[in-house]
This record gives sequence, structure tokens and C-alpha cells, in this order.
Amino acid sequence: MQLILYDLRKNKKKMTQEQMATYLGITPKTYRSKELGNSEFTLDEMFAIAKMFNMKIDDIFLPRKYQNGTCKHAVKK
Repeated sequence: MQLILYDLRKNKKKMTQEQMATYLGITPKTYRSKELGNSEFTLDEMFAIAKMFNMKIDDIFLPRKYQNGTCKHAVKK
């Protein structure tokens, strides 16, 4: 799940998923799937979202392999 995006959308802009979908020109179902991490945002969508929040893309989006708690760190002692 794109937790940072979810937080920005809900708490900074007070936008619904439907409003974000309209902004991006996609269906609400497609937006939900992307926010949940089930499908990827396009680069154009990521740039549009970053511009909306006046942030860098990498401050909002995590690589797919690090979503949903899948990041595994090796701990060396």
C-alpha cells in the first residue's frame, strides 16, 4: 500500500479516492488498485501527484518491492 500517498490524500488535501481518480483521469476502481499497491502508477500519474503535493516523486512513492512491509533488512552484528 502507498501509505504516504494515502496519508497525504486523506490528511493534507482531504480528498477522496474518487477525487484523485478524476484528477488523474482514471476510474476510482483503478485508483484504489494503485493506492493499495495491486497495480502500478504510471510515471505521468506519479509526476501529477507529486506536483499536486509539491513534493518529489521519491518522497511519496516507494518501489514496489518495499510496499506492504516486504522490505527485509539483513541485520549484521
